[in-house]
Amino acid sequence: MAKVQRKYKDTVFRMLFGNNRKELLELYNAVNDSHYENPEELQITTLENAIFLGMKNDVSFLIQDVLNLYEHQSTLNPNIPLRDLFYVADVLQNLTQDLNLYSRKRQKIAVPRFIMFYNGTDDLSGVTEYRLSDMYIVKETDPQLELVVKIININAEKKDRILEKCRTLQEYAEFVRTVRSFKEKEGSLKEAVRKAVDDCIHRGVLAEFLKKNKAEVTKVSIYEFDAKKYEGWIREEGREEGREEGREEGRKEGREEGRREGREQGREERHIEDLISLVEKKIRRNKELSAIVDELESDEDEIRPIYEAVLKYGVDLSPAEIREKMETEVAAAG
Repeated sequence: MAKVQRKYKDTVFRMLFGNNRKELLELYNAVNDSHYENPEELQITTLENAIFLGMKNDVSFLIQDVLNLYEHQSTLNPNIPLRDLFYVADVLQNLTQDLNLYSRKRQKIAVPRFIMFYNGTDDLSGVTEYRLSDMYIVKETDPQLELVVKIININAEKKDRILEKCRTLQEYAEFVRTVRSFKEKEGSLKEAVRKAVDDCIHRGVLAEFLKKNKAEVTKVSIYEFDAKKYEGWIREEGREEGREEGREEGRKEGREEGRREGREQGREERHIEDLISLVEKKIRRNKELSAIVDELESDEDEIRPIYEAVLKYGVDLSPAEIREKMETEVAAAG
């Protein structure tokens, strides 16, 4: 069963571009040699509700019927085409939910494009794209399903033309270079990030952004430059969120037993809501109960009541509301 996380820790890249139409438009123009001027033409479509398998797309947006999925990576990841396939399927499902896909008339969808902005230290010489077909166990000369991710190296020393056309991206690349420079001198990553932030503010590199978000950028950057620690940090954030929910429930009850029960109840409720969300997606794809049970690798006794509840309430209610309806019906029947 897909693991769903509700928490996601931003990178500095996503903090800069994730929800800022003006900066995103500048970046899009730099990538495509275009000259759009109205940020309101841009529709952000980044998935915000849940993260499957600990993954989340950094930025996705629509402009002029083009669906752009932008990823930032500081470590090599040749698996990103498969991740992007998951992302774009969910985004397109959201964008086409009002279309009749069983119609004899061919429906139109936005053109998807995939970019990976890379600023790691590994050598990417000669590598300009990742292809989904490169992941296939059996190599095919004419794959029926293909997804191509264009790679753009945004390290400052590479001086890519895109850096010249997008000032924010250029300054971000300079911030990364500065962190690495201080890391070589200081040895301590924490101290290097702290000094890099102060130095960039002094030199006018992302100055306003760094002044406004200094504490968060410092914290995020420490983990962004250490992939293993960053992944561990995400997991710890999730555990801490669960602990905090348990503590809050316990404070309301005023007893240690209440804290334990609150944590357990919260985990169970989230589990049920996650199942409801997954079942609802599969029902939208016209999957029958037996197929859903198989795909989720679960027991029919667990999935059947959820399946029936989604059929009954799914169009109008959220997963939490459906769970509450189910609990009310069980209580009434008992």
